[in-house]
Amino acid sequence: MERVMSSYLNEPVVEVVIEPPPGWWSTLREAVRGSSIDYTSAPLGRAIVMLAVPMVLEMAMESIFAVADVFWVAHLGADAVATVGLTESMMTIVYTLAMGLSIGATAVIARRIGERDGDGASRAAVQSILLGLLVSAGIGAVGIRYGPTLLRIMGASEAVVASGSGFTRVLIGGSGTVVLLFLINAVFRGAGDAAVAMRVLWIGNAINIALGPCFIFGLGPFPALGVRGAAIATTTGRGTAVLLQMAILLAGRKRVGVRLRDVRVDRRVMATILRLSGTGTLQILLTTASYVALVRILATFGSAMLAGYTIAIRVIIFAILPSYGISNAAATMVGQNLGAGEPDRAERAVWTAARYNVVFLGLVGLLFIVLAQPIVAVFTADALAQPFGVACLRIVSLGFLFYAYGMVLTQSFNGAGDTWTPTLINVFIFWVWEIPLAWALAFRTSLGARGVPAALAIAYSTLAIISAILFRQGRWKRMKV
Repeated sequence: MERVMSSYLNEPVVEVVIEPPPGWWSTLREAVRGSSIDYTSAPLGRAIVMLAVPMVLEMAMESIFAVADVFWVAHLGADAVATVGLTESMMTIVYTLAMGLSIGATAVIARRIGERDGDGASRAAVQSILLGLLVSAGIGAVGIRYGPTLLRIMGASEAVVASGSGFTRVLIGGSGTVVLLFLINAVFRGAGDAAVAMRVLWIGNAINIALGPCFIFGLGPFPALGVRGAAIATTTGRGTAVLLQMAILLAGRKRVGVRLRDVRVDRRVMATILRLSGTGTLQILLTTASYVALVRILATFGSAMLAGYTIAIRVIIFAILPSYGISNAAATMVGQNLGAGEPDRAERAVWTAARYNVVFLGLVGLLFIVLAQPIVAVFTADALAQPFGVACLRIVSLGFLFYAYGMVLTQSFNGAGDTWTPTLINVFIFWVWEIPLAWALAFRTSLGARGVPAALAIAYSTLAIISAILFRQGRWKRMKV
């Protein structure tokens, strides 16, 4: 802090206190603790960091749920691990729906907060939760009733069905905890309370990790439930986090709260959220399904190539999780600043977030290119899978600088409520361009199997270019939510 003293003849001394801008370390600490800053007026760089840091940590916490399950269940044998793998593959549908619903919730909540419309934000939060309950009730009923049948459809052996149907019934039957956890955290993120979303996942994870071995192996007073115990622990952890979320909303001490008079169906608001969420779900589904198509092409080259590709993609997905946090921060900034009537500030926020993402993914890409071999070697020593995994990691990393921009720009469209633009981009990029290109490079050039990761890198680079062109046109600034 600097103090400036001045006087003239007999005039009183004037003391001017100049507050220095907070340093990076203090900003990071405040981001984790939570802040009440106004995201429509605070310095852009600081605002994005304050949002992005807890969002990054939140996404890392969510990934630990599945990792913890596999870690403990691996001690029960191959059938138990197969049960987890098959059920998690079915849960992909639940995650897609949850993320799609979250897109609509974030866009509407952020816009209402930017407009200083607390009542509107409260109504939107309630309609989002009611919609989530409706969707998850249907999924849960199917999981409880048809758990064994679903495992058989996925190709499970009768041994896996016999030992693992309880896991599937509990996890899919309790999928409402997944949907609500994603959805209510989207409400907090849209309101700018990203640290709250992060903390509830910390608590949910801690419960899951603590209860997992207790229910699986029967430690202390707990019954030994085997693989079904892993599902009970996970659902209990997520359920507790949801109850905590609801308590925070009902307390009304954050930017958005829920009042009892708002707990009713508002058809107009729900229709808006459903419209945005429906398109958002399709958007995510298009991306997810395109990966399946790429795997199908690659499968013709043998299991070793498929194993190497799978390892490389999992490493990449885990490493770029922070980029999703930065992208979500940009979406919130767009929604709130459009609501506040500051479209130019919203645009500047997006380009600032994109630059941060370029720095991060650029460093990650460089690391992967240099250290691809030892990274892949941690997962496999297979003479064919390892070199192909190394090649995949390096080839895909070449597109990271473009991908950094593409991630932020597509999420920014969503934050503005323009969910159709990224959806149509995904149709063109992943289905009209990427999949035919992957087939052509794999079967019509000397690249062979390497044509698949090459097509992936080219497609994401193309996505960034097209997104940037459409973003600069500014149609998203005029979206009504």
